[in-house]
Amino acid sequence: MNILLVDDDYYVIAALQKKIDWNLLGIETVFTANNVAQARDILEKHPVQILISDIEMPQGSGLELLAWIRERNLSIQAILLTNYADFNYAQKAIELQSFEYFLKPIEFDKLILIIQKAIVRAKEQQNNEQAILEGYFWQKNQSKNLEHFWRRLVSGSTSFPLKQADIIHAIKEQNLSYQLNDLIQPILFNVFPHNGSMGKEEKDLFDFALLNVLYELLQNPGYMIESILEVKDYNWIAILKWKHYPEDTAALQAIGASFIQKAVPYLKCDACCNIGLFGELNQIGNTLKQLLNMDEELTKCRNHSYLVENYHRQPKSSYTPPDLAQLEELLNQNRLASFLEEVIHYLRAMLSHKSIDTSVLGLYRQDIVQLLYSYLKQKGIQAHKLYAGKDNGKLPRHFLHSIEDMEEYLKDLVSTAMEYRDFAAQPKSIADEIKQYIHEHYGDDLTRNDLAEIVYLNPDYLARLFKRETGISLGSYITQVRIAAAKHLLETTNLSVYTIASKTGYTNYSYFSKLFKQEVELSPKEYKKFLTQGQ
Repeated sequence: MNILLVDDDYYVIAALQKKIDWNLLGIETVFTANNVAQARDILEKHPVQILISDIEMPQGSGLELLAWIRERNLSIQAILLTNYADFNYAQKAIELQSFEYFLKPIEFDKLILIIQKAIVRAKEQQNNEQAILEGYFWQKNQSKNLEHFWRRLVSGSTSFPLKQADIIHAIKEQNLSYQLNDLIQPILFNVFPHNGSMGKEEKDLFDFALLNVLYELLQNPGYMIESILEVKDYNWIAILKWKHYPEDTAALQAIGASFIQKAVPYLKCDACCNIGLFGELNQIGNTLKQLLNMDEELTKCRNHSYLVENYHRQPKSSYTPPDLAQLEELLNQNRLASFLEEVIHYLRAMLSHKSIDTSVLGLYRQDIVQLLYSYLKQKGIQAHKLYAGKDNGKLPRHFLHSIEDMEEYLKDLVSTAMEYRDFAAQPKSIADEIKQYIHEHYGDDLTRNDLAEIVYLNPDYLARLFKRETGISLGSYITQVRIAAAKHLLETTNLSVYTIASKTGYTNYSYFSKLFKQEVELSPKEYKKFLTQGQ
């Protein structure tokens, strides 16, 4: 396979030649050109499967070169480079079926992955063309047929009992050569991408890199890789078909350890490896169900491997709550840091004795949440509103997936309580926030309950606090702000008094007029007339 690099900048060409191990990627020849004319000459004389070209060049653009390539129906995967995030460039690149559109400066790690994907696409295209020529077009869809077959079995094993007749029907439907006594073993890989990593920001590239690692590691003369598919986000199942009964699971445990060792530095993620039981294909429903059940029920430590056969031998763990009275006393003493330390310590102590089922972890989490809710309620804080508010976005949703996720969840839970406890302890700050909100939303329907939700406080507690800090009740303050706004609109606009009433939060004009007269000693119409006469 050959590649052509096109750029009018000599240093870019030199960097691409030196910083990428082309032999390792399977590239035999690297051609280079400094302009479009040179590139065309090379393409007319040599077979090229992949093109990396700059867009902005003085003697013709990379888009013009790609258009020339498409006119001649050349099977080339094109990766375009540019210094500018120009929508017109991107749109034209899509129209010309470019493989990738990449902004400079070049991030070589990402570029290498994109080149690898382009190589895979080029090989697929070559194989498809060859298959058509030889009359073996069915080969093109073989991997898709396998994926569809296994995805169907995985889904079926969780939604209803998978019968032998279902397996036979699926084999015939996909025209596969499986026998019911084939030896199958599933392995489930959980990955936890680090924040800011490719796994969080560019999942397509991450998935490609992950599959590369898995296919590289799962090479063994004793079995074949039938399929690797993502069953849910960041959870992948590899289906292995053994040639003979495996002697033990040591080899697969070693693969799990190797995957974890490679995942941390290369994929920038933590990982777990869950090794299922091996058995005949006619029992695959039960095999898959046991693996998926373990994954759902077992709270894992990141960067560890787990065996289904060991999990099912262990007695089910039961929940023994911590010393709740001691934890409650720490909260009563406002020692939230010590409370968190004890909570994490007890969590790790549970793990050191036995594996933790997610049901047990859920009960522990419920106890801790109830303690915190009770503590916050004593402070006049509505905990259910606080944790359902905008700051709750930082709390992990999948806190049962791993011990590390639960630790992070508990830390965020307690730190949120600490932050808001400190905020609620400053009445002036709360009163100022409420006053600012009223000034910005005086035209809205402002009830005491609505305002309490903004600062996550009990409505009665907020009303007492506000009056103590400002010397005026919430209702009176809202009225003063609205009437002041109404006066300003009467003074500076030609709006009718009915429109002004609506804009200042009053749908009942008579009520608005009554309040206005109480505050100004004139009705709105009288005030407007007074202003007109004064001019």
